[in-house]
This record gives sequence, structure tokens and C-alpha cells, in this order.
Amino acid sequence: MRMWNVKTEILCRQHLLGEHQEMHSFRGTIKKGTSLKGYIEKGLVEVHNIKSRHDELANEMIKRGYNHKTPLEEFNCQKIGVVDSQKNILDLIERCDECKKRIESA
Repeated sequence: MRMWNVKTEILCRQHLLGEHQEMHSFRGTIKKGTSLKGYIEKGLVEVHNIKSRHDELANEMIKRGYNHKTPLEEFNCQKIGVVDSQKNILDLIERCDECKKRIESA
């Protein structure tokens, strides 16, 4: 699981939908009381931004004409975790040709 935390417009369909699902997974993990310590330490999630990131992703999905029927409820949490968006852009360029095209044309 990871939060890319980049502009939603640059994500290909797979990464957009994948990150959306992962926001739900992170929230489910928190609800179960399971620690996200490893994800936080590796810079893969900003716990305090899960809800807002979910909403950004959902808005982009709707903008692209995809169905979004899974709202994420508000929840309180501490400001925990930092995601390096610039590093993630480089990672997306390396791993995904479609994201690379979208990044280069942005």
C-alpha cells in the first residue's frame, strides 16, 4: 500500500484506481487498530491526509467519467507521516509508461 500524493491528473487509470483502493485499505487498517508504523517509516502514507487524498482521487475519477460509490468517512488522527511526492513522480516515470506520458504532457 502507498499514497503517491502527486497531482491526480498525472496518474494513469491503474495507479489512480489503485491509490483510491489503498486509501480505503489504510482506513480499514486504522479501524482495526493495526499499526501503520512500517508504512509511515518508509514514507508511504501521511495518515492525516488519507481522507483528503481519497476525496482528491474520487474527484479525479468522477472527472474521468468513472463511477465512485465508496465515500470515506471523516476520522480524527494525529499529523503523522511524510510522503515525498517528487520521489514518487520519479518512481512513476520509471515503473509506468502511461504515467510517464501523462507527467511529460502535464
